[in-house]
Amino acid sequence: MQDIRLGAFEEMVLLSIAALLDQAYSVSIRDEIRKVSDRNVKLGMVHSVLNRLEKKGLITSHLAEATKKRGGRRKRYFQITHSGKVALLQTRNQREQLWNTIPDFVFKGLSYDRL
Repeated sequence: MQDIRLGAFEEMVLLSIAALLDQAYSVSIRDEIRKVSDRNVKLGMVHSVLNRLEKKGLITSHLAEATKKRGGRRKRYFQITHSGKVALLQTRNQREQLWNTIPDFVFKGLSYDRL
């Protein structure tokens, strides 16, 4: 299996798709990233990454049925592929390896609730 490198935002988008399961569409993905990262994410940025991830074969998409609520427009839903899952696991493993090389004293006295 080829080693796929993910950028930080690509990783966040893939993780959001995995977390949202069958409710992963561009707006819900953006909202999930905003909720977790407190980062103001533009929808165009999400669309750009979704297109790139789909070209890389890390996600697939399908159009849902049109609804009156959306003025007849259809939502595009995204799913993570096997290759996308592998890429996320590789990225996680690489990050954990790096974290494990940091001596404990570097973060001594710091915790999430004190940031």
